[in-house]
Amino acid sequence: MTIALEIQVEELRQELKNADPAERRQIEAELELAQAELAALVAEEEGATDAAPPF
Repeated sequence: MTIALEIQVEELRQELKNADPAERRQIEAELELAQAELAALVAEEEGATDAAPPF
């Protein structure tokens, strides 16, 4: 899963370089979401977070 997200982040970065202004906001939002998901997965794998819900 992590590798797929890393690939997705890189692809979105490449798309962002060539995006027109209308597409830019959407790609930036998708990139931000993918980066957040990747950060959460990496933190979980490293044991920095608890995968169990807080309740």
